[in-house]
Amino acid sequence: MIKNVGIIGGGTMGSGIAQVAATAGCMVTLFDVHQGALDTAKATLEKITNRLVEKRRITPQEKDAIQNNIQYVNTLKQLANSDLTIEAIVENLEVKKKVFQELESYVSDTCIIASNTSSLSIASIASSLKNPERCIGIHFFNPAPLMKLVEVIPAVQTSKQVLATSQITIENWKKVVAVAKDTPGFIVNRVARPFYGEALKMYEEGLADFATIDHALKSVGGFKMGPFELMDFIGNDVNYTVTHTVFEAFYNDPRYKPSFTQKRFVEAGYLGKKSGKGFYDYAPGAIKPVPEDNPTLLNTILDRILVMLINEAADALFLNIASAKDIDAAMTKGVNYPKGLLAWADEKSIDWCVDALDRLYDEYHEDRYRCSPLLRRMNAKNQTFF
Repeated sequence: MIKNVGIIGGGTMGSGIAQVAATAGCMVTLFDVHQGALDTAKATLEKITNRLVEKRRITPQEKDAIQNNIQYVNTLKQLANSDLTIEAIVENLEVKKKVFQELESYVSDTCIIASNTSSLSIASIASSLKNPERCIGIHFFNPAPLMKLVEVIPAVQTSKQVLATSQITIENWKKVVAVAKDTPGFIVNRVARPFYGEALKMYEEGLADFATIDHALKSVGGFKMGPFELMDFIGNDVNYTVTHTVFEAFYNDPRYKPSFTQKRFVEAGYLGKKSGKGFYDYAPGAIKPVPEDNPTLLNTILDRILVMLINEAADALFLNIASAKDIDAAMTKGVNYPKGLLAWADEKSIDWCVDALDRLYDEYHEDRYRCSPLLRRMNAKNQTFF
């Protein structure tokens, strides 16, 4: 039973995870070396819980309990009594390893040491520990209190007991757990790459502008945000780094090839909302671009991105990254897709998927458009995912 939780990193993600654990009744110790980050985290939690009280989502007593369940500290040693620690710091493997090595010298032998990394190897992080079987990936999505999905990623070293305890704990925190194999990007950050990459490629080809591509995904596809809006929201620097990490980790597989357009935007400092300019201009009074409203064009855009997403989801299943159920749950609960991609494939028909991918490959002769062997097998046998 996990009662004492240590969180490493007082930024948006770390403080969000702390709120989730504290709301579930755990005693949380939130660590950051910067006092300013801790002060911001505490002030942000006060605003969030006040808003929840105003909306009658929680009572004033529950608000006090959440706040009283969190202690803010600036030395790693103060996490010594933790049953579970979750690291949510910079996406740098060597930095994480160094923190984990120091942390292991303070905590008990039974403490689970977890990373919230979105794309780095859990096995590599675990290798920094004397007892690597206690290490696991527990990947929340931003904002952690609102997003239902948590990916749980056992490394090759992770013990079955640590996996089972982690799953039960996260489920007790009222989250949907998707267990994923320790491969680059896990489920969501792997399967979602074409949402951004294919949109960027269509823009670079001159098929449509940012606004039209976003409009197609929202108006025809039912997505809450288009790819360019979402990249601006995430931050072009963050999104590009994840794409580049996954691309390199998959030995430069062209399916994950980063975009020069996005690279240049990052180099220019056009990072999105946080910098005031990205694919869109967020300055006060900026004129919002008007998308084209050509139904044929909008359907072409949606179908091309959708079939690439389906292909990636099918390949994740083919390679046993996760179950069909967990892959679909990951995409609907982790990034708010309107439908699970494998269920969407059934709806469109597997034959449609294979034909659309083959037509793209015939046109471009690029390996990024290779059809998953699973889709071909299923089409030959007239099978569906569900």
